[in-house]
Amino acid sequence: MNSVIDPLILRLDIAGQPQRWIPWQDAVVLNSREMIAWTAGERTFTFYGGVNRLSGCRSQITVNSIIAVRGYSRNVGDERLVPPLSNRELFLRDEHLCMYCGRQFHGLKLTRDHLVPLSRGGTDCWNNVVAACRGCNHAKGSRTPEEAGMALLAVPYVPNRAEYLVLSNRRILADQMEFLKKRFRRSSRLKVD
Repeated sequence: MNSVIDPLILRLDIAGQPQRWIPWQDAVVLNSREMIAWTAGERTFTFYGGVNRLSGCRSQITVNSIIAVRGYSRNVGDERLVPPLSNRELFLRDEHLCMYCGRQFHGLKLTRDHLVPLSRGGTDCWNNVVAACRGCNHAKGSRTPEEAGMALLAVPYVPNRAEYLVLSNRRILADQMEFLKKRFRRSSRLKVD
């Protein structure tokens, strides 16, 4: 295997829409079952198996860092699907900034603030939450930002599939990042240089 330990492979549907990250073991299985329609990216990984008793040859299989898989995708890459919301991805979306005071914090010092509080019928969704430091979240209380006189520094948004995949993986390879960046919205705030 190459120098990356346990690489994650970017799985696409047959049309080239990003679906999810899969472990290299799943990519090897898809390759061996001839389910990979096409590949992208420059990075490849070669994995070695056992030695054939009769031929003395060692088995090996090479997998690209980006693979398009044949078959029904169950709409996993459908842009209309909303990615799951978690604090980790929320804080990354908001660049670890408090959306009220503008200071940057470690994830442990941030909270999820609901613009329309849950106690007042707000929902726990991407468009209704922002990262906030504990002090600002406490000062806002169970009011809307307008009621509290606290202006937002940026409008919350729902990341598309490519943006979410970047938010959810800490070990993205350069070719995978280039592939995903081409699918970001123009208005995306993600900084991935």
